[in-house]
Parts: sequence; C-alpha cells; structure tokens
Amino acid sequence: MADSYDAILIGAGHNALACGLHLAAKGWCVGIFESAPEPGGAVKTGEYTLPGFFHDWGAMNLSLFAGSAFFKAYSAELIAKGLEFQPVTHPFASAFPDGTWCGVSTDLDATTARIAAHSAKDAETWGQLLADFPGQAETVFGLLGNPMQFRALAYFMLKTLRRRRMGGTLDLGRFLTLSPRQWLHETFESPQVRAMLGAWGMHLDFAPDVAGGGLFPYLEGMAGQAFGMVIGKGGADTIIRAMVAAIRARGGVVECNAPVRRILHREGRAQGVELADGRKVMASKAVIAGVAPKALVRMTGGMAPVFDKAMTDFVHAPGTMMIHLAMKGLPDWTAGAQVQRFAYVHLAPSLDQMARTYQQAQAGLLPDEPVLVVGQPTAADPTRAPTGSHVLWLQVRMVPGVIKGDAGGTITATGWTDAAGPFADRALDILDRYAPGTRAKILGKRILSPLDLEAENANLVGGDQLCGSHHLSQHFLFRPARGHSDGSTPIRGLHLTGAAVWPGAGTGAGSGFLLARRLAGT
Repeated sequence: MADSYDAILIGAGHNALACGLHLAAKGWCVGIFESAPEPGGAVKTGEYTLPGFFHDWGAMNLSLFAGSAFFKAYSAELIAKGLEFQPVTHPFASAFPDGTWCGVSTDLDATTARIAAHSAKDAETWGQLLADFPGQAETVFGLLGNPMQFRALAYFMLKTLRRRRMGGTLDLGRFLTLSPRQWLHETFESPQVRAMLGAWGMHLDFAPDVAGGGLFPYLEGMAGQAFGMVIGKGGADTIIRAMVAAIRARGGVVECNAPVRRILHREGRAQGVELADGRKVMASKAVIAGVAPKALVRMTGGMAPVFDKAMTDFVHAPGTMMIHLAMKGLPDWTAGAQVQRFAYVHLAPSLDQMARTYQQAQAGLLPDEPVLVVGQPTAADPTRAPTGSHVLWLQVRMVPGVIKGDAGGTITATGWTDAAGPFADRALDILDRYAPGTRAKILGKRILSPLDLEAENANLVGGDQLCGSHHLSQHFLFRPARGHSDGSTPIRGLHLTGAAVWPGAGTGAGSGFLLARRLAGT
C-alpha cells in the first residue's frame, strides 16, 4: 500500500466508490479507507439469518443507480466486472385491512384496472399523468441531477423559463413545495390510491404533511409504471463488488478494517489522514470524506465556527428497524396470491395513519402501528434463497433513535436492547394480520434496531438510513448547508460526499459522481 495518493476517500459507500472510480479513470491515484470489514456502507448483502439466504442489509432498490449518469458512463466496465441487475415488472403494491389492494406494474392496462377498482376517475388521471411524464421528467430529473450551485441553478431556471414559460415554471415551483397529502388530494379521490403512493414519502422522511414531499410519490409512481424497478441479481452488493473491482483494476486501493482517526490539515489545506493504527497517509490533491456531517467536525478538530455549527446542527431523520427473515414461502396475502409477485408491499393503510406514525416517532415514542415496507426480492430473483425458499426484507418506518415511551402502551423498555424484540413482534403481528400464517413460515430471523444500524455504519445516526432529513430547510441549496451543496468545506482540498450532500439519499451515486467530475474537470 502506498503512503501517498492524489485522492484519499474516507469510507467505501457507493458514493465514495463512484467518486473514486471516476477519479481513477481520469488518471488519479486513489486510496479508499473503510472502517467496516467490507465495503458498501448501507448497500451490502449477506447471509444474515441462515446459510444460503442472502439479504440486502439496507438498500434493496437499485433503480436510481441503474438510471444514473454514473452508470451510463461506466456501465460497460461495471458489467464486465460482474454487475448484474434483475429487472422487476411488479415494483410495488399496498395491501389494505379490508383485504383489498392496489399495485403498479409495467403493464399499464393491469395498473389502470387496479386503480379503476377504487376509482374510475383516478384511473383516467393516472393515464394522463403518465402521458405527461416524459416532459415533466426531463425537467425534474434535470433539476435532481444538476449541481446545486447558484450559477448552475440559474442556468437551469433560464432553460426552464424558455421551455415552460412563466406560468409553467411557477407551477413547477409550487409543485416542489407541496406536501404528499396536498398533491395526492389535489390529484386523486380514492383514499387507497392516495395511500399506495403516499407510502413512498415515508421512504424519504416525507410524512404526508411535510412540505416538499409531494414530488416523491409522483416520481416513484410514474417511474414504477414506466420503467419498473431494478434490484441486484443475487443481492444489492453486485454494484459494490463491481465498483471495487473496477477501482482496483485501475490501480486504486480499497482497504477495509481501516478506520480513519483524524483528517490532517495545515494552514487551511487538507494534507491526508491518520488511520486508527497510527499510519499517516498523505493526499496531494484531495481528501474526500464520506461521513455524516457531525463526524467531519470531530475528524478535523473544527474548521470554521459557522460551518462547524451547521454540521453539528445537521438534522437526521427518524430511525428505522430492519427485520430480515428466511422463509419457507412467501406470505399468503389476504388480498390475494398475485400480491406475492411485487418487490415491495407497503402496509400503510392511510395517510392519517402514516402521519400519526411519523409524529409518534418524532416525539420519541414507539409507534403503535408502524409503517411496514415488505420486500419480496425472491419473487423476482430466486437466486437469493435455496430452491423453494424465500427471503423477506422488512423496513419498519418510522421509529425513534432514542425511546421516550410507547404509543401502544405495552412496551415498558426505553432502551433498544430490551425493546427491539417486543417491537419487532409488533411489526410481525401487523404482517400476520395482512398475511395470516406468516410467522409459521419463518426459518430464521435477524432484527436490527436503530442502534444496531448505527453500530454497523456510523453514518446511520440513530438508525437514520437517509443520513439526514430531506425537508426543504435541509435540501437543494441547503444540503448539507448553504454554500456547501457541492461538498466543499472551509478547508481547501477537503470535500464531503455521501447522502448528506446534494442530491441526497438513494442509490443514484449523485453526490459522489458530481464531486468527482468537479475535481477532475470533466
């Protein structure tokens, strides 16, 4: 291993790996140091229950990665290194307590028929939204993929004004401020259709009444209809293994079990890092930290008072509990066997229930009826489990990182060590109501509380899988802080990347690729 590189990256999450690969492709000598035993951050796959059952530890949906500018640039190289996607034609559905359901498939007629069963008017609206989607997507994805700097944003706004005129541009601006409930109530009349789409807001810290969240139910609904979903063949870590292999093939270093103790800097310029084992590794061009904002202050010892305060005050979203299950078979959904075909099944029966759950978690209470995201990856990719068996991937949203009480009134523990089991039972009770007999099919179980998630990955503060809330005050130009949405810091040559930096969470590798292109000049 060299003791000097052009760029040192702290952490081997997918954003850092994307950044490192692009820099290596531009001729930079790259060294990546990861504290965990394996690369990937929240994108990794393992036999977390029983041998032969492969579970995605955090992220499962790779649609953003497959559609990203980074993958477009490096697809051939990554595929040659073993990356393999599994397309999903039945991306998501919601089941309801009365035994009904609604879901989105790439078959437009099938989706329209399901929506029409709840509202003929909503089915007509769905068709119109889809017809308008290509034009809307060009603008929205252009914004989300754009550097969030004033000059770039001004150029984007000028293009938008020319194309959409003043009225259309103002309509777009209003849309970006809408809460999920506002957009869904303005657009659909069926409570079930609203709930089916509104559940996507809970993936990204946008409860029904949070301003700015209406965009995400719209995008997920339209993208699911138009493109379906993409998961990793054999597991989400297919993208990680391919990126690591590509970096090493270009002469880069990816070293695990190598935590960084501190960032070395002198006279306002980054110089390198000191590892926990005492080694000092120098960087001639850049130190890139894929860490949570608070950790950046700790690792530097402080940079500038205003910036340090912004990093210290960075707000994290509520936590998540993960439950991984090895199964004899898929759940027998009361709503019908066809629900077994869907990659995601949301158990979030109404916007009001989602709003209540979110408020309870924000108040430090264990929700009485948490939202469940039930992942059924083996419905599309049977390679993840022995023949005839399955895995279930459960996200329990939202939960508090620090427990102050129980909204259900039955769990007395206020520490996750003792509360995790009873709360997981609450979640499994909900699943059993929608799919009776599910518990009898469980062969193996692994529960990860918010504190377990943070212990595995320090960026998931309090179990926040997003590495920071995406509310308007901490998004766009303000992610992670005003003037630093490009990952810059007050120390020259020191940069921040990862989900805490614009464009935020998800598997799209946006912050890493944008930063690498800026540093490399192309």
